[in-house]
Amino acid sequence: MTKILEILPLTQEAFAPYGDVIEANPSKMRLINNGTTERYHALAEPVVVGAPERLILNIFRGQPRQFPYEVGMMERHPFGSQSFVPLSGRPFLVGVSDDVDGKPGRPRIFLAAAHQGVNYFPNTWHHPLMALGGVSDFLVVDRDNTAANLEEFFFEMPYQISEPSL
Repeated sequence: MTKILEILPLTQEAFAPYGDVIEANPSKMRLINNGTTERYHALAEPVVVGAPERLILNIFRGQPRQFPYEVGMMERHPFGSQSFVPLSGRPFLVGVSDDVDGKPGRPRIFLAAAHQGVNYFPNTWHHPLMALGGVSDFLVVDRDNTAANLEEFFFEMPYQISEPSL
């Protein structure tokens, strides 16, 4: 029996247990550069645990997912946060799970708008990048030496996502 996942809008309140939503939040805005620039301050706080204590910036180029799409695995990074900010002007899907006895629980799927990014907290189960509509670039902030910072889990029975309404 196929387990269908609902796609939810990405809001800070709904996403709070898993990380930060990165978007221009008016409550965090202040003017800089003689009033010519709006700075949306401290929207997320990247975290590194243990050596190497170094954050790096990357560009990930994601291939668009085809629907219906099967969510067959989740991953997490115990020693650092991971941030994704879209650069190609397209929405994307975000999948996260609560930890249930060291394994991901039922995934929650969010539709991130083209102006929203996410910062996963360390040790948060999440699905790998899910680009929509075309090849998409993302600015990614994460811990250097990611090979030592990756745990994967494969579901016995995958979940399914229908094509989101954009």
